[in-house]
Amino acid sequence: MTAPTEPTDTPNATRLWTTRELAGRALWYAVEGTVFRHSPRTLYGFRTWLLRRFGADVHPTARLRPTVTIEVPWHLSIGEHTMVGDHAILYCLGRVRIGARCTVSQYAHLCAGTHDHTQPAFPLIKADITLGDDVWIAADAYVGPNVSVGDGVVLGARSSAFGDLPPWTICVGLPARPVKPRVLQGRSPGA
Repeated sequence: MTAPTEPTDTPNATRLWTTRELAGRALWYAVEGTVFRHSPRTLYGFRTWLLRRFGADVHPTARLRPTVTIEVPWHLSIGEHTMVGDHAILYCLGRVRIGARCTVSQYAHLCAGTHDHTQPAFPLIKADITLGDDVWIAADAYVGPNVSVGDGVVLGARSSAFGDLPPWTICVGLPARPVKPRVLQGRSPGA
């Protein structure tokens, strides 16, 4: 199998991944599929330690379940006291930044990559995703490439975000739209 490359019929064709990145991805696949995946559920610190060995910026208090799938861990940043649930997919072709005190629920999918459908070669696009602080991405929800989710947002179960979501709102649907403000008991939005 050959390494993925940009189309060779363009004058300035470049590789999508360096040799070092390809080697790192191969090693990560082996570690993720064995040591990470089969670690006991409660060994959150061990899994964050493993991710940091692969270049991820993961706060020591973050908690990731062993069934989380992570592509390109060195593009991942996770803040303090954030939880990533079972079978969530963090597809970090572009940078994925998850703030503090967030919850990414089971089966949620953060997809920081797509393809340019306007080009015949369908080239890969690495597009960042940012989740602010205090965000909840509910079960089976999807956040697409180049999306910024504001502080305090709740993205409802099975909803899909294809554009930016404003802070302190509850967003649902396909595509997700704000339906009402999120107000925490005893706290005003943004406080």
